[in-house]
Amino acid sequence: MSALSHAQIWGAIDALAARLSLSPSSLARLAGLDATSFNRSKRLSKDRPPRPRWPSTESLAKLITAAGISFAEFAALADGGQGEAPCHVPLMGLAAASQSDPFDLTGHPIGTGWALDGLPGFTEAGTYSLQIKGQDFEPVYRDGSRIIVHPGLKAQPGDRVVVKVQSGELLVRQLVEVTEQVLVLSLLQSPQKTCHFTPHEVVWLSPIVWASQ
Repeated sequence: MSALSHAQIWGAIDALAARLSLSPSSLARLAGLDATSFNRSKRLSKDRPPRPRWPSTESLAKLITAAGISFAEFAALADGGQGEAPCHVPLMGLAAASQSDPFDLTGHPIGTGWALDGLPGFTEAGTYSLQIKGQDFEPVYRDGSRIIVHPGLKAQPGDRVVVKVQSGELLVRQLVEVTEQVLVLSLLQSPQKTCHFTPHEVVWLSPIVWASQ
């Protein structure tokens, strides 16, 4: 059997919880672990872009013992097509989102024009997916790439961001600087080209936390 992936390991934990009719928190307590050990929020780091977090060997050993199964049975759960179920987040094309403005004043998705995008790991409330069309952002984002935006996180200089400005335009840029007087953004494909906005010119700004390629 080949090495198990991050999604397979967490999928096996979810499958075991379902088999025992337990939530991930209850399963963690059964194994004598902190109740949050298997929560979905623990499966990706808070870095941007997020990095996979793996359960420790000790945690898995305690889980397998408490559940009364062998490691082979646990591996079979992981290898049996029962990987981590995708989280369905709202999805819209970037161009459509620019035209229809399906956001509230804080940058969270609203309305009925969204489809659903199944992506493992992105479970935090408010995250949404925008699909890139065309070559405007190459080589950073290719035609068909999907970007995951998290309006609940504060963007930091260096982050790639989606910005709604008062003119109605929806921008995908990199945040260079933000102060009480000015917001400086650069083009993804030409970082030396920057644009400046005053705070009252910006409706909202949200960091991009992941992108498909």
